[in-house]
Amino acid sequence: MSDPGTPAAEFDAAAADYDRQLNLGLTWSGEAKEFYAVERMRWLRSRLDALGGTYADALDFGCGTGTSAPLLAEIAGARRVVGTDPSGESLVVARRLHPHPALRFVPPAEVPAAAFDLAFCNGVFHHIPVDERHAAARQVHDALRPGGVFAFWENNPWNPGTRFIMSRVPFDRDAVTLTPPEARRLLRAAGFTVLRTDFRFVFPRALAALRPLEPALAALPLGGQYLVLCRRP
Repeated sequence: MSDPGTPAAEFDAAAADYDRQLNLGLTWSGEAKEFYAVERMRWLRSRLDALGGTYADALDFGCGTGTSAPLLAEIAGARRVVGTDPSGESLVVARRLHPHPALRFVPPAEVPAAAFDLAFCNGVFHHIPVDERHAAARQVHDALRPGGVFAFWENNPWNPGTRFIMSRVPFDRDAVTLTPPEARRLLRAAGFTVLRTDFRFVFPRALAALRPLEPALAALPLGGQYLVLCRRP
C-alpha cells in the first residue's frame, strides 16, 4: 500500500474525480483540459516534423488517467503508446477509458529500457519530490533509444495565471514548480541534450482572437506552459 503522503497515493485518491478537480482551475481560462491536451500535441507534432525522423514507439510518462496517450497516436503519429504512472488507480481508469490495442498502461517497473523513440510528459515533474526528480528524468532517458526525443511539458511558474489556476486545483496547490532554467538543468544532468524551449498558451479563451500570434511568441516566457524538447544522445 502506498504511503498516504506520497504523490502516488494522492493521485490514487483523485483518480475517479480527476477531471472535476482539474477543471476547478482550468475553468478560469475558459477552456477544458481537452483543449490544452490537443494543442500541446499539435505543437509537439510540428516540432517533431521539423526534426524529421520517425516516432513509432512512444512513452507517456506520468500518464495519469490517460488523456494524452491516444493523442500521441492520433496527432503525434505513434503506432504504439505505453503509458506509465505510479498511481495504480489512475492506471485502472486509463485502461477503462482507452481500451485501444495500440495503447498499454503499466506501472513504472514494467517500462522497458531503450524501447521508445519518443517520450512525453505533461505537468508531471512538479508532483515529484525534488530529491527524486533526477532519478525520474534518468528513467525517461534510459527508456528512450539513442537519438530518442523527450517532450517535457511543465507549468510555467513565471506566469501569474498559471499560479492562480494551480492554487485552485486540489492536487496542484502544494506542488513545487520548476522554472524553465531549472528544467533544462535537470534534463542536462540526466544526460539529455536540450534542443529548444517553447512557451505556449498565452491567451485565455476571452482573447482567443489573438491566438494566431502565439507561434511568434513561443520564444518569450509568457505562456502558461512551456515545452523543453530534448534528445538522448
